[in-house]
Amino acid sequence: MHRSFEVTVLGTSSASPTKTRHPSGQLVRLEGDYFLIDCGEGTQLQLVKLGLRMHRIRYVLISHMHGDHFYGLPGLISSMALFGRTEKLTIAGPEPLQGLLETIFQITESRVPFEIEYIVTNPTVPQQILGNNKWAIKTVPLQHRIACTGFVIQEKGPELRLNVSVCEAMGVPVKEYESIKWGEDWLKTDGSIVPNKMLTLPGNPNRSYAYISDTIYDESLIEHIHGSSLLYHEATFMHDLLKRAEETHHSTAKQAGQMASLCNASKLIIGHFSGRYSHTDDLLNEARAAFAQSFVAEEGRTYPV
Repeated sequence: MHRSFEVTVLGTSSASPTKTRHPSGQLVRLEGDYFLIDCGEGTQLQLVKLGLRMHRIRYVLISHMHGDHFYGLPGLISSMALFGRTEKLTIAGPEPLQGLLETIFQITESRVPFEIEYIVTNPTVPQQILGNNKWAIKTVPLQHRIACTGFVIQEKGPELRLNVSVCEAMGVPVKEYESIKWGEDWLKTDGSIVPNKMLTLPGNPNRSYAYISDTIYDESLIEHIHGSSLLYHEATFMHDLLKRAEETHHSTAKQAGQMASLCNASKLIIGHFSGRYSHTDDLLNEARAAFAQSFVAEEGRTYPV
């Protein structure tokens, strides 16, 4: 049975808030683990409004040091402290982030009664920065005006199901079940081998969520996000403002759709919209012209991976 794996969008605006949009922020849930990706101004308020408990967040992933992606983090951490959090919080992000946060807490005389583990992301090479037996988090170097990384959350686990009736009929020991689900053959005590395909059925493939924050259109990303179950790609502008997108190291909705098509994603959600767009229909249509399974990231909505 599939684990729960979903993304709740908290903010979709670029640069600054608008009357209807907040800066970047997303909450990802993979079974019992909660990941906050970016934390723009207003992220904490969005969590409260949507009934999402901040104390469940164990990991925070910050893409880069532009304020619309992290200005909400000091306030969120302060509220966690105020509400008595004791569990460790892991924060992955650019090298200056730790010093900045610690300076804020020192100047404001804020006591943080829980451990914060900082992981420094490398904006030049992809790396696995976190992982366990259920998931792995990898960084993706992005091309923006300052050092910036995207993130891929990859589900881990066996992709096969046991054919229980066959296993029982053949007398497969229960202790062998786990390795068989991972694709191994069964080596019998007499030395003979039973092929895995005789003992298993197709299961659920592992899913992945790729978060591509601020970046120019860059086809070198394809190898890192190929086959994503769900791809989030920034779409700050429409394609008639391509020159402006290139000047500011952003992407257009058309380019987001092209990227989803080239990397063979299952679905695409676009966000990080310029404040000049009061409606997103044209942005969505532009993305869908390049990739049919495109959707607009809507604040407060949860998307299954």
